[in-house]
Amino acid sequence: MSDVKVLVTGASIAGPALAHWLHRRGAAVTVVEQAPGLRPGGQAVDARGVAKEVIRRMGLDAAVRAACTNTAGAYSVDADGTVLETYRADDHDGDGYVSEIEILRGDLAQVLYDDTSQHVEYVFGDRIAQLTQDDGGVDVTFAGGNRRRFDLVVGADGLHSALRGMVFGPREKFVRHLGLVLAFFTVPNEFGLDGWMYDYQEAGRWAGLRPVPDATRAIAMLSFPAADFEIDHRDVEAQKRLLREQMAGFGWETARILEHLDETPDFYLDQVAQVVMADWHTGRVGLLGDAAFSASPMSGAGTGLALVGAYLLAGELASAGWDPEAGFAAYRERMRDYVDANQEIGRMHVDMLTSTGHGEEPSPGPETDDFTALIERAVGGPELPAYDGAPDAGPGVHSR
Repeated sequence: MSDVKVLVTGASIAGPALAHWLHRRGAAVTVVEQAPGLRPGGQAVDARGVAKEVIRRMGLDAAVRAACTNTAGAYSVDADGTVLETYRADDHDGDGYVSEIEILRGDLAQVLYDDTSQHVEYVFGDRIAQLTQDDGGVDVTFAGGNRRRFDLVVGADGLHSALRGMVFGPREKFVRHLGLVLAFFTVPNEFGLDGWMYDYQEAGRWAGLRPVPDATRAIAMLSFPAADFEIDHRDVEAQKRLLREQMAGFGWETARILEHLDETPDFYLDQVAQVVMADWHTGRVGLLGDAAFSASPMSGAGTGLALVGAYLLAGELASAGWDPEAGFAAYRERMRDYVDANQEIGRMHVDMLTSTGHGEEPSPGPETDDFTALIERAVGGPELPAYDGAPDAGPGVHSR
């Protein structure tokens, strides 16, 4: 174990994944999370291509697969529920529209926490209130009053990253609204879901239902176009009013879905947005996951970007002898094309959905060869170096 101390903000997916690799590379890791504990539930997230290899190298393939939703595939339907297209989870070697590794965000966070909690310090119910960095380290004052010094600080605290705002500047500099609003929440499975996801779209709006491991429940997903989005992401009642207004009169099962809006335990609504930054670090403070390079939920790649980014960031920092300038720069260089490809897919998906009106054809996409190359960049991702010269305690030390 080295004497390098790293503080990570955020205990969803990117933060604990980074903690895993930092600990294996020899750092002492603290993860601070503003919430009082892990947040359960949430949207289903996917791991494709290179992200599956990172999970394997973490030694967590069996644990992750055991917690998967086991969704068989997806049906695209019309307003009457007639199936128009079928997508299976084993299409494209499990890396298709529905991934073979599909897991609720909260369940993946739990797997990562269980994997790291014996070796990583977790501080829940607190946050960074102030930080000051110099050539030798970062002095951090927590909202709870504690003051500590770290060698490096990494923000893995999501699209609305407080650390990014504190160190890099206001969100308006980096967050790009893509003209779509997305909501999802748990509803009773009164729709007869039997392991398949259903989705219906028309005139820029979209509604879907997906199964979860608990067969008595399902996740509802709704989206609508919006040129502007000014509702505070914490004002839940205003968000529900907006959702009802925008989805009123939409077909298929939408009216039944909205009947459960006030009783759902885990309502979420936010703009579909990307984070675009030229650099993901300044001095000894860096960013990871959605805080650095959100590709939006419409890319289907947020989890992959978080997992792959965690592997590369820890590996490059350790290989650089924990020199922040060299380590963060190498991480950016390895991740940039992977980020760019997935952000392009996210924008394309939004454009295809929002540009289709009644009787209109979708906007033309890229040529087949160009699209195939884009998918390869987005799914195949960057090379994963072995980092043979860096310490590696191995995955076995994390397993319970």
